[in-house]
Amino acid sequence: MKNILLTIVIISFMQAAIAQTNKVNLTPEMLWQLGRVTGLGITKDGKHYAYSVSTPSVAENKSSKTQFIADVNTGVVAGIQATDDVLSNKNISPDGKYIVYDKEVNLLKIKSTDAYPSLTKSNAYIIDDLNYRHWDKWNEGKFNHVFFAPLNDKTAEKDLMPNENFDAPQKPFGGDEDYTWNPDSKRIVYVSKKKYGKEYALSTNTDLYEYNIETGKTINLTESNKGYDISPAYNTAGTLAWLSMKRDGFEADKQDLVIMNNGTRTNLTTARDDLHVEGFKWSNDGKSIFFWAPIKATQQLFEVTISNKKIRQITSGDFQYADVSGETTNALFAARTDINHATEIFSIDKTTGAATAFSHVNDVIYAGINMCKAEKRSVKTTDGLQMPVWVIYPPGFDAAKKYPVLLFCLGGPQGTTPHYSYRWNLQLMASQGYIVVAPDRRGVFGNGTKWAADISKEWGGQVMQDYLSATDDVAKEKYVDKNRMACAGASYGGYSVYMLQALHNGRFKSFIAHDGLFDFKSWSGTTEELWFANWDLGGWYWDTKNAAAQKSYDKYSPSNFVNKWNTPIMIVQGGTDYRVPVEQGLQAFQAVQLKGIKSRLLYLPEENHWVLKPQNAMVWQHEFFKWLDETVK
Repeated sequence: MKNILLTIVIISFMQAAIAQTNKVNLTPEMLWQLGRVTGLGITKDGKHYAYSVSTPSVAENKSSKTQFIADVNTGVVAGIQATDDVLSNKNISPDGKYIVYDKEVNLLKIKSTDAYPSLTKSNAYIIDDLNYRHWDKWNEGKFNHVFFAPLNDKTAEKDLMPNENFDAPQKPFGGDEDYTWNPDSKRIVYVSKKKYGKEYALSTNTDLYEYNIETGKTINLTESNKGYDISPAYNTAGTLAWLSMKRDGFEADKQDLVIMNNGTRTNLTTARDDLHVEGFKWSNDGKSIFFWAPIKATQQLFEVTISNKKIRQITSGDFQYADVSGETTNALFAARTDINHATEIFSIDKTTGAATAFSHVNDVIYAGINMCKAEKRSVKTTDGLQMPVWVIYPPGFDAAKKYPVLLFCLGGPQGTTPHYSYRWNLQLMASQGYIVVAPDRRGVFGNGTKWAADISKEWGGQVMQDYLSATDDVAKEKYVDKNRMACAGASYGGYSVYMLQALHNGRFKSFIAHDGLFDFKSWSGTTEELWFANWDLGGWYWDTKNAAAQKSYDKYSPSNFVNKWNTPIMIVQGGTDYRVPVEQGLQAFQAVQLKGIKSRLLYLPEENHWVLKPQNAMVWQHEFFKWLDETVK
């Protein structure tokens, strides 16, 4: 093993030395060579830190994963770990007697082969209620359930929610972060939204349920709260922490960090209007909690002291920190990205916030890539507020030259502008010769609760002016070619593209919309998470007495304004996208084709709301820049 690692190190240094003298701009091929790093935690012996690296293979159209362990003080890789044995297993009860896990159970006869076993070649679905499909899967009558069993005897397993038509973990993305042991080893807390059908589709009210393994009784710990309650975790003293939103149906409500001790509930972050907590980890001593939250176009690490609710910002700078996965006496281990760098693990001094790179998975590749200058500016909006805007410049930027501009429209509609993405990669866009403009427009977290919430029921309102304000501000620069500006985005960003088609007044020469919402009536009639449409659009199109809903369907549905479209557009649509179903992209493409507007459809039949398969991603990237070359450059 030592010889193998020594060889890897020698080759890496040789490659780095060569790359330093022959740097090139980032390409899609290079982007898909990057290792994708995930922090796992401190090993049981306390001497090492473990992380995994997922490496995509375009040729094989899949990824492979390897786990590494490195010296906790130096970061020197000590070996390749094939299993999780070196890490503590949170799913084993603290007394070592039991294990908790999840698996699917089949409870309803929705597939025809379940209802009619003799009709083996049938493939029908028998549906009596909503929530018949979710994200990219149809409901086949199966539900995630949490089980526990003696550590070495799963034949004696017990289902915590027998015969309940509810999910735990939550679909589609929930995992073992949705359940945890109480330190007494007698109780398990799990997350579930105990609603079915229409009720499930219209509600975001997940709760924390406590199951007693001795009595078999279950109690709802968060019944009084009507929004999301997720990510339960205990400290060793038995204080429970979790993330919580207040309002049912609003999936992007302010997310706070809440604790419960002896039945008393305390919101630790409610006083900070600008903090939307994305995740957290208890300190080793249980006296404080480390968490991460967006703030002013970045994402930073914070610490809150339990005794007095005092919040301290630990890190700073133009970075996005997340996923604290380990703690030593002096340091935290967390993920960090910036505009030019994918995720690596950093060691962060708990007192000063000074960060030191711990993993170096992509150093060799980055040593051969030209970096992009990225700066954050403040732009005055049309309603007199200040908006953070990221501007990313091409490698070798020369202010004496003229450059095309690409406006990046964020999805969501609520969220955080990504510093690094393997799809919507701002560095990759700039590396093709564009000045990229990424505004923290209305709806983005980190600028206060009102700023984030003001986009709901106003999708086509002030936020569109925010986009144009950011574009016009950058366009004042002498190095911007106003005759070569484009606009692109996905999901709500794709919707934004469709709306800006009617509003841009000749600013843009080209558009790209990926899985964008085109027609609100057909979208609200086919999307699956109906709480989203109900909250953000204000209701349903047939409710003529609902002024907020009628405003959305009349003033903010892009299909109502196709008569004003006149600019070339590429439309991308995933075939298994049930969040923004396929007819949205097809309707938009059909409209521009009939209007005689230069247009292209990139249809990805096996992709959902994202593009996940490496070869499809390569096609997507190349078609993206090919279209811009044709219509802008």
